[in-house]
Amino acid sequence: MATLEDFLITFNMNNPKNTFAGIAEGITDQKVINNILVGYFNDRDINVNWLQPARIGKSGGHGNVTNYCRSQKFKAVFDRNEYVIIHIDADISPELGVPHQDENDQLISPDRLIERVINKLREKFIGEDIYSQYADKIIFAIAVHTIECWLLPLHCQEARSETIDCHTILSKVFPEIKQGKDYKDYQKISMEYANNSSLLKLYPENPSLKNFIEQLASRNIQISEES
Repeated sequence: MATLEDFLITFNMNNPKNTFAGIAEGITDQKVINNILVGYFNDRDINVNWLQPARIGKSGGHGNVTNYCRSQKFKAVFDRNEYVIIHIDADISPELGVPHQDENDQLISPDRLIERVINKLREKFIGEDIYSQYADKIIFAIAVHTIECWLLPLHCQEARSETIDCHTILSKVFPEIKQGKDYKDYQKISMEYANNSSLLKLYPENPSLKNFIEQLASRNIQISEES
């Protein structure tokens, strides 16, 4: 008679882990991150198991990201996925208790802001116990201050390192995004990042995109055929 252990072994053999799961503010953010991953790994078959939002039309926003991170579901993510990407735009960091300015009312650097946002997510939402278990499996995609800033090196060279009001800057080139954020537009706008040479040339020009790529590089991730 087959035991439960036999069943689990068979299940795991037939259902290998995904390389990436993802928790993001919105579908448009997912499209940008997908293209970046395709370009970075030079593999068009990469597929992210997006947990939040799980599908087009499902609600997004930073509140849903933080709620997922502190839910019981978060720890279970690592049973079926090798890595989890957590995206959030730093424009909302003051709502998390992370101001954009230092004690002298000066804007802090993107890297420092990212560090503080990560610390807040770790301490308040993920929890130190879970984070200590899975720190090497968590990749933070913290856009300073919005993910539109990551797209400026592609389309707005004169503002490629900008971190403030990036949606307005980008909308001068793509007026369609003024009326709302459509995932098809962001797929098109970020598509060139799926080209390995373009991504490797341009990512250092925006500080928080550079931070994300450096996190990927530090993991020495091996992509399986099922990814």
